[in-house]
Amino acid sequence: MRRLAIRLAASWASLARLPVAAMVLGLLVSGCGVNNIPSFQEDAKAKWSEVQNQYQRRADLIPNLVETVRGYARQEREVLEAVTNARARATAIQVTPETLNDPEAFKRFQEAQAQLSGALGRLLAVAERYPDLKSNQNFLALQAQLEGTENRIAVARRDYIEAVRRYNTELRTFPGVIWASTLYRNEKSMETFTVAEDVRRPPEVKF
Repeated sequence: MRRLAIRLAASWASLARLPVAAMVLGLLVSGCGVNNIPSFQEDAKAKWSEVQNQYQRRADLIPNLVETVRGYARQEREVLEAVTNARARATAIQVTPETLNDPEAFKRFQEAQAQLSGALGRLLAVAERYPDLKSNQNFLALQAQLEGTENRIAVARRDYIEAVRRYNTELRTFPGVIWASTLYRNEKSMETFTVAEDVRRPPEVKF
């Protein structure tokens, strides 16, 4: 009877130590960076959402800008149509989480946004030919909002690029490469912006 009691006590002691052992093991594993890949990936996705948010904000402002310019410069039909068409192409591209791992799809998205930036730059440059338009309060407000949006886009892209750099580096360096080849074998590198700097620069407008 005494031996049975001793065995039961030992069994209970072993069971009591299991949660502690599990906690210690969990801490050791987390300290090895096992959570870095999904954490960095989610951070990059969040930064990408902000990029999309700022691009959408710009797209929402464009129709009002086009209509304002059209009221003063209807003869600039070609420029106005170029902006409208570029906006339509940019907003027509369906961006999904898979886009970030698809070089071709990401390239198409970049090119569409770059074309829209170029068309916007030409439209704003046209405004210099029309003194009445340049002094219109609605146009000035829209121009200021677009300028602010371009700056926000630049910041959002910068933050996304840094987040992707950190995630991609984790996939290729120790100890992340170990987890990438075992627990996260399906995770791929994410795409980043590669458009030339002069294309990504916000349109310069002088009044």
